Amino acid sequence: MRTTRPIRRALPAALLTAVLAACTGTPHTAAPPPAAPSGSAAAPSPSAKPTGADDPALKGFYTQQIAWSPCPDDPKTEKIDESSFQCGRLRVPLDYADPAGESIEVALTRRPAAKADQRLGSLLFNPGGPGGSGIEEVQHGGERFKALNDRYDLVGFDPRGVGASTAVHCLDDAAHDAWATADDRPDDHGKAYADACTAKSGKLLAHVGTRDAARDLDVLRGALGDPKLNYLGFSYGTYLGSSYAEQFPDRTGRLVLDGAVDPTADQLDLLVQQFAGFEKSLQAFAADCTHQDHCSLGSDPDKAAGKLAAFLDGLHTEPLAAGHGRKLTAAAGWTGTLSMLYGDKKTWEYLRNAVGWAMLRGKGDYLLDMADGYNGRDADGHYSNMFDAYTAIHCADPGAETPSAERLQAALAKVREQAPLVGAHFTEKDLFDPDCRSWPTHSTEQPHVVKATGSAPILVVGSTGDPATPYAWAEKVAAGFANATLLTREGDGHTGYGKSTCITNAVNTFLTDGTMPAAGTRCPTD
Repeated sequence: MRTTRPIRRALPAALLTAVLAACTGTPHTAAPPPAAPSGSAAAPSPSAKPTGADDPALKGFYTQQIAWSPCPDDPKTEKIDESSFQCGRLRVPLDYADPAGESIEVALTRRPAAKADQRLGSLLFNPGGPGGSGIEEVQHGGERFKALNDRYDLVGFDPRGVGASTAVHCLDDAAHDAWATADDRPDDHGKAYADACTAKSGKLLAHVGTRDAARDLDVLRGALGDPKLNYLGFSYGTYLGSSYAEQFPDRTGRLVLDGAVDPTADQLDLLVQQFAGFEKSLQAFAADCTHQDHCSLGSDPDKAAGKLAAFLDGLHTEPLAAGHGRKLTAAAGWTGTLSMLYGDKKTWEYLRNAVGWAMLRGKGDYLLDMADGYNGRDADGHYSNMFDAYTAIHCADPGAETPSAERLQAALAKVREQAPLVGAHFTEKDLFDPDCRSWPTHSTEQPHVVKATGSAPILVVGSTGDPATPYAWAEKVAAGFANATLLTREGDGHTGYGKSTCITNAVNTFLTDGTMPAAGTRCPTD
């Protein structure tokens, strides 16, 4: 789908920070990952029983001591001192059905609770993706989590397959550049990508699914010495949190799932609903632009979105020049534009300026910077493994099987009806995102309602104008759980925490005091 309409994934909160950093010239990079197991992928094995800490074969993993030490400072992040955080590594089985076999590592960071005498334990984070770095979420969070850090050790982790953990690698930087900005791809691009991933990370591919990552979470909980898991997950991180609650309901502490992903839908259905969500957000942004000074989309709110879409589509035949000899293609232009719709109206100012720079001055630099931030490309042209991890995790999860020709046609018709601008030039192959048809392994699990019977109360947060994880998904997730409350943010943008003081205070109160907001609570955006 990255050919012309790149709504590839729900952007991690840390990645939105990266996009904004690109706009202001402050790049950042992730720590170098260890080598991943190589070789041919094997079919997933059934989970060992009993599971978790009750399995004697896993005792050594649950009781391991994490060696914490100051993190290395990254000189490229001028405003962040990573050495003020602690770093460590967690050893987990590659295959939980064979704990005595090969093991891999999960990279960690920690900031100890500021008020040690009031410490509640550890609070774990996942920013989304899949493929987002929990290490960057914690280290680059700034003041965002200060109130939580008073009472909790903030713990960020890169899930298996991601970032500084034992990671999936498929394409080199040159191939990523071509892949991320190409307006047209050959029909066999999915197979070529799968072959590249298998060649470099074959053993890992069968074991990077969310179910295994949730088991890693429980090992981490045990190694940290916490009797229950306290967790704040955004976007895809809500799916990971749901999987944890389903497998370990008796070990759930205070779980917050913000920007919930519907576990009952397969990837095709989720994709179609995302297209519709981004169409609405594109229309809202464009209409808002017409009421601002110096809007490049004119003054008619009914025509503004169409004008923007026509300009972005036109980049297919007439790309714009950008710095360092690069060009803003239609794929990159749409990526940069849609990535900024993850933010609220405060973020739209950046997008208005970038669109104006491109449309009025013929310069593609700023939209390309935004696309680079979304795609995990730094100022030196190096890509993180986020793109590779995203594909590998999705293809290992339920709902990635190849849909029938009839379903594809029905989905395509729905996209053209519900997203006429975003989906104007879609073909069937654009609906394979990621393209898992040639993947060496597939999950036998099917999408389903997650009840997590026996869990502690779970707080689900949904935003009414969320393009990436539509509000209806939060409603379904909260209704599916045996014990959950839905908290609603009224407004645009992806996820609610940090966009609404009301939401942020409610989440913080639940995490620190255990007080759940009243059912039906709705909060405005700041």
